[in-house]
Amino acid sequence: MRKTVPLYINGEWVESESTRFIPVTDPATQEVISQVPCATADEVERAVAAAAAAFTEWKEVAVPERARLMLRYQHLLKAHHDELAEILSRETGKTFEDAKGDVWRGIEVVEHACNIASLLMGETVENVARTIDCYSYTQPLGVCAGITPFNFPAMIPLWMFPLAIACGNTFVLKPSEQDPLTPTRLAELFEEAGAPKGVLQVVHGNREQVDNLLTHPQVKAISFVGSVAAGEHIYRTGTHHLKRVQCMVGAKNHMVVMPDANKQQVINNLVGAGFGAAGQRCMAISVVVMVGEAQAWIDDLKQAAQTIRPGAWDDPQAAYGPQINPQARDRILSFIEKGKQEGANCVLDGSHCAVEGYPDGNWVGPTLFTDVTPAMEIYRNEIFGPVLCVVNVDSLDEALALINDNPMGNGTSLFTACGAAARKFQHEVLVGQVGINVPVPVPLPFFSFTGWRGSFFGDQHAYGKQAVRFYTETKTVTARWFDEDIPGGPNMTINLR
Repeated sequence: MRKTVPLYINGEWVESESTRFIPVTDPATQEVISQVPCATADEVERAVAAAAAAFTEWKEVAVPERARLMLRYQHLLKAHHDELAEILSRETGKTFEDAKGDVWRGIEVVEHACNIASLLMGETVENVARTIDCYSYTQPLGVCAGITPFNFPAMIPLWMFPLAIACGNTFVLKPSEQDPLTPTRLAELFEEAGAPKGVLQVVHGNREQVDNLLTHPQVKAISFVGSVAAGEHIYRTGTHHLKRVQCMVGAKNHMVVMPDANKQQVINNLVGAGFGAAGQRCMAISVVVMVGEAQAWIDDLKQAAQTIRPGAWDDPQAAYGPQINPQARDRILSFIEKGKQEGANCVLDGSHCAVEGYPDGNWVGPTLFTDVTPAMEIYRNEIFGPVLCVVNVDSLDEALALINDNPMGNGTSLFTACGAAARKFQHEVLVGQVGINVPVPVPLPFFSFTGWRGSFFGDQHAYGKQAVRFYTETKTVTARWFDEDIPGGPNMTINLR
């Protein structure tokens, strides 16, 4: 592990001149494994200037050559897959298997970027009027920036810069200051793949550095994944400065269980979706809505949840790892206590979780609440931990009303054996990503990540075709040529002898 995380500016790894550093700690031990600088204003300026200068040449690089860069990059990512997963595990606390999934989902987006030539195709209509043709081109914006969260330090940066760069833009990445080592290794491998100097920059810091990017006149577009509060600030500030902004923010994802569903599949999927990744993912299931007779399965759910436990990244028996930091753990514990005070029934309490050999880890055990109502704090807030709330209703219509009344619209799922119920649910629910007998319906990269309502600020979503539209402009050409301008006239015969 690096003692100090460097910046990546204009193709060079440089030590920051900052006097402010943030410790990077192992969430299982609190050991400081590195420190990350808060880049100076001059360093951010140099990064943006380098990206702007590189754009003038990179945008002219042939699209197939950009695709070949992505082909080389995905090959290197696959070759270093387990290495990346170990770095990621050590700085986030994720189990090794969970970390490998994080890396792989990012690789899938890079694979999609290899298809950039067809994704950038414009449209053509001949004879929109007599002898007039109309056609469009897709062209890059310029310098784009990405601000990424702690919970997926491989996947989410790879949602952003590969597609943006494949589209012909240059990119400034500001990773989470809590786990910067994984994004640093991603940038090293991108350089090894043959990325030209200046195409990708990496700067570190917190709000000050983000604001420098949000207000910089040469930054044309901002991508963000993180909390609602941060997303609101980024969206308002970025759009105020006339930039394109896409913000994937909070969630409160419901899983509806119909009484005709496969019981064992429901239990197995709920345990993984509710407690996996320590609940630190925006697509986690945090509310299970039991419809009618399915309410009798709560004891089975409790018994299954009791069999799992958190542990260190290299413990093959651990179901998930620690929370990212003590503040996150304490926030979750405060919500658990609040739920008890509000009258919810805490049938499984993970507040006093301990892991042998790791007394200082940010541990929270699996926690299950029943008798939860929509008025409670544990229902209304995104807890972002291994806490699952059970709400009981009598019908699918009640379940739909509950979900649609919630301000968030990131993900939801329905478990049922009835096609008509599934059709009704997917048609009527006001949520952007819907799973049918799939608990965490994250789309593959040839679709887009489509959160709705309070879970997303912006117009075009992450990866897939929508990301290509976000990172490009469309230029439409209307052209007319006159037959009489053909040398020798339209009926000229050329003698080739």
